[in-house]
Amino acid sequence: MRTEDAMTAEVVELLRTLIRNACVNDGTDASGHEIRSADTLEAYLSGVGLAMERYTAAPGRVSLVTRIDGRDRRAPTLLLLGHTDVVPADGRGWRHDPFAADVDDGVVWGRGAIDMLNLTTTMAVACRRLAAGAFRPAGTLIVAAVADEEANGTHGVAHLLDRHADAIRADYVITEAGGVPVPSREGPLLPVTVGEKGVGWRRLVVRGTAGHGALPFGADNALVTAAAVVQRLAAYHSPARILDVWRRTVEALGLDPAITAALTDPERVLDAARWLDSPGLARVVHACTHTTLSPNVVRGGTNVNVIPDRVVIEVDVRTLPGVKAADVDAMLADALGDPAERVEISAPAFGEGSISPMETPLRDALARVAAALVPGSRLVPQLAPGATDARHFRWCGVPAYGFGLHSRRIPYTEYPLMFHGDNERIDVESLGLSCLLWERLARDFLG
Repeated sequence: MRTEDAMTAEVVELLRTLIRNACVNDGTDASGHEIRSADTLEAYLSGVGLAMERYTAAPGRVSLVTRIDGRDRRAPTLLLLGHTDVVPADGRGWRHDPFAADVDDGVVWGRGAIDMLNLTTTMAVACRRLAAGAFRPAGTLIVAAVADEEANGTHGVAHLLDRHADAIRADYVITEAGGVPVPSREGPLLPVTVGEKGVGWRRLVVRGTAGHGALPFGADNALVTAAAVVQRLAAYHSPARILDVWRRTVEALGLDPAITAALTDPERVLDAARWLDSPGLARVVHACTHTTLSPNVVRGGTNVNVIPDRVVIEVDVRTLPGVKAADVDAMLADALGDPAERVEISAPAFGEGSISPMETPLRDALARVAAALVPGSRLVPQLAPGATDARHFRWCGVPAYGFGLHSRRIPYTEYPLMFHGDNERIDVESLGLSCLLWERLARDFLG
C-alpha cells in the first residue's frame, strides 16, 4: 500500500470511531460526553513523543490539547482547532444510520462527518505523522480537540481561554470550514472563512388567558397569537447589507456582470437569491447579506382540553458583523408589528459577528499549499452564516480562519444542506487532501 493510501485509510478508521462515539451535544450540561473522543484521540496520538493535556470543564466534557514546540520563540504559533461534539440526528431522514459510520462507495456517512469530525480527525493524523517523523519546526504547532463547540463553547474553548489560556495561546488559528472547490472559468475557487455572523438568540414569551378547550370562541389563546408571531418572523427580511468580504466572494466567481451586480446590490440581492436553482446557494446568499431571524422551537400548552396562557418561542438570530444587540431588538419590533405588545423578549445569548484580516502570512501559506494540492486553485474569502470557535479568538484579536480541502466528489451546492442536516457525509479523497494540507502547511508556515 502506498504511503498516502495508508494515511487515508488511517484517517477513515479514526473518523469512523469518532462518529460512533456519538458525542451528541443538545445544549445541556449533561450531554456531549466528549470524554469518549478525548480518550480515543489520546490513545491514537500516544507512542510518538507527543505531550498531551486533558481539560475537564464539567463531568464528561473533556478537551484534549497536544503540541510540537518550536525552536524559535520569535516564530509564529499555529493552532489547528477541532471539536469533537456533534448535533443531534434523527435517523429517519437518513440513507444510513447517522452513528454507524458506514463507508459506501468511497464515502463516509454519519453525524459529524462534515461538522467537523473530518477536520478534527485529519488534524490529529497529520500531527501524529509529523511527530513520528521527528518534525522540529521553528514555530510551534498546537492541535486541540475541544468539547462543546455546538453550544457556545462554554465547556470547550471558552473554558480553556478563561482557565487555561496558555494551552491554546497562538498567533494564528485554523478551524472549520472552507476549501470546498467552487468551479469558475479561471479554475477552482477555494473559500477561506475569514469571518462569521454573530449569535443573538432571543426568547419570546406570548401571554394569553387559560380556559376550557371546549369554549374557544373569543378566547385569548396564547398559541393562536404565537402562531401569528411565528408567521411574521418567518416572513421578515432585515435590510440587506453588502460587506466587503461578500463583494470579494461574488466578484471572484467570474459570473455574468449582471448577476454579479445583482448579488452585490442591497436592493436586488434578495431577488437574485430567489433566481438561483440551488436551494443551498440561495440560503447562503440570503444569510451572507442579511441578519436572519429563524423561529425554531415552540413550547406551550398543558393539555388538549386547556386553552394555553403561555407559549415560548425560541428564535435563532444570526447577526452580520457590526450589528449590535439594540439593532436586533429594533428588527424584532419591526418584524412583529402590533403583536409586539403581547410579547415579552429576553436574550439568552449575544455575541457579535467577527472578521479576521484577509491578507496575512498564514493566508499566503495556505494559498501556496492549496495550489500544490489542487492545481489551478485560488483562495477566496468568505463569511460563514453559522458560528464556530474561531469567534473566541477573533474577539481577542487573533486571526482565525476556517479551511480544509475537499475533492469535487460531492457537489459544492450540497454542503450547505449537510451542516446540521440529514445525510451528512464526506468522501475519502477529501479526507486525504485535508490530512496532506495540515502536514504541508505546518512545514511551510512553521519552518
